[in-house]
Amino acid sequence: MTGKHRSDGKLAYENQEFLAGEEGRSIRILAEYLEPLQRFTRANIHDTIVFFGSARLSSDGPMARYYDDARELARLVTEWSTALSDHARRYVVCSGGGGGIMEAANRGAADAGGQSIGLNISLPREQRPNSYVPCALSFEFHYFFMRKLWFAHLARALIVFPGGFGTLDELTEILTLAQTRKLERPIPVILYGSNYWKEIINFDALIKYGMIDRGDLGLFEYADDPNAAFMQLKANLRQEFDEPTPAFAHSRTGASKP
Repeated sequence: MTGKHRSDGKLAYENQEFLAGEEGRSIRILAEYLEPLQRFTRANIHDTIVFFGSARLSSDGPMARYYDDARELARLVTEWSTALSDHARRYVVCSGGGGGIMEAANRGAADAGGQSIGLNISLPREQRPNSYVPCALSFEFHYFFMRKLWFAHLARALIVFPGGFGTLDELTEILTLAQTRKLERPIPVILYGSNYWKEIINFDALIKYGMIDRGDLGLFEYADDPNAAFMQLKANLRQEFDEPTPAFAHSRTGASKP
């Protein structure tokens, strides 16, 4: 063997240059599925209640009530979920892990003495992990689509507070999965702040122009008060109480029955 072709003795999975390069992209994507899967399994977490909303809504801004309401609702959800007699950790509050509404949700869970999940995304601005997510359940993603997969993969319900492009993207992702019946089980969606959402999204216009069916309005409901939203959430999940603890969500395949 000549020095020109001699191996440096490094195993392929130890080669950081390769893993960070173009050829290693598929491995990085797979890692963002398998590593969270391992951690959720070890933590015995089976499902979540997902909170979406803007990182720009602070506890002292002009729309501070939404921060306060998200915090209170997450507290109610966590107190309820931790009292359930189940060996698995169910209905765990999950947010995008950043500031604003995300921080409020994780903070509310901490107020109740419970843990919560933060699915953070590496961004140059705005998105920094908040301090209310325990290290064991704080995740950092590079790929938006893998982060959104984990939002949907564990979700048993979705509560959407006012937000911008990111919140709209996450909301319509779940509504599309529900409308097209790509998931084996329904995900109740609560739009929190009816005045905001009715102004931001003109669902009646979508019906008028034939872009959605009137029945699609049944894919979500509105709420304007933490206690009312909590009661709506429990009513939507009541059927699950008598069923075995579900595993991770599965997409429908071609062989699945509609």
